[in-house]
Amino acid sequence: MIRYFKTIDNVLVEIKEIKKDCWINVVNPKSDEFELLTKEININSEFLKVSLDEEERSHVDLDKGQKIVIVDVPLDFENNKTAYSTIPLSIIITEDYIITVCLSKTSVISQLINLNSYLNTNHKTQMLLKLLYRTASAYLKMLKTVGRVSDEIEKNLHKSQRNKELFQMLSLEKSLVYLSTSLKANESTIEKISRGQIIKIDYEDREILDDVSIEIKQAIEMCNIYSRILSGITSSYASIISNNLNIVMKILTSITILMTIPNTIFGFYGMNVNLPYPTWIFAVIIALITVLMVAFILWIKKMF
Repeated sequence: MIRYFKTIDNVLVEIKEIKKDCWINVVNPKSDEFELLTKEININSEFLKVSLDEEERSHVDLDKGQKIVIVDVPLDFENNKTAYSTIPLSIIITEDYIITVCLSKTSVISQLINLNSYLNTNHKTQMLLKLLYRTASAYLKMLKTVGRVSDEIEKNLHKSQRNKELFQMLSLEKSLVYLSTSLKANESTIEKISRGQIIKIDYEDREILDDVSIEIKQAIEMCNIYSRILSGITSSYASIISNNLNIVMKILTSITILMTIPNTIFGFYGMNVNLPYPTWIFAVIIALITVLMVAFILWIKKMF
């Protein structure tokens, strides 16, 4: 799917055809759309190919006057709110256009489209930096969601001895690994952009770039904090669940011992052997006394 946008009178509006200095947003292009981009718009085909690679790492490159910046943007799974991942977003800058290419719709692009006056397609470098800023902000928003979800799971762990909550914690830990890796790759890309060798940065753009760098560093630090917290909680509650299981097993073992004593005594008196006072009341009294003595010993040993 291809959509075209252009800033007209300081407002970002959607247009029906390609115009100079417009923003071309591409989502999972089909073969005919790929051909349109490479032939009519004359975008570097290699740039488009790497843009459609799910495993492409974040980087910045320059070829024949065209610049490409690939960053990882957060992508959440609707069917599982404890699993979060990232997807590459490519931003290609040519002399006449700025093109964003992604395999899936992302909240970063959707929010930018809704903020009509936020972007200026005539200033491509500034638009690139604002895209990067929105990406960093999206990470912070997602990490806050991770924090809220982990708090809810922790509350459930206080009431539950099931493994479900622990699996959710492990899923969040896995998500934080993906987010942390993507954030560090994005940080490296932003550092390359800040050198100004591939993309020229003026004074106004430098301020936006500094804001992007601060947001990325804050997201990385937040990610590390949540990762350490989740790791500690998961380890602690795994030990608690294991300890609770041991307590239950001790109680059941103690009950089994106490139930075995009467059976053993009644078994002896049920045999055809010469025992003193061979009456049922005597056997019951002996069994009761023995059970109470053993129960007292087990209580002293804190088996209950």
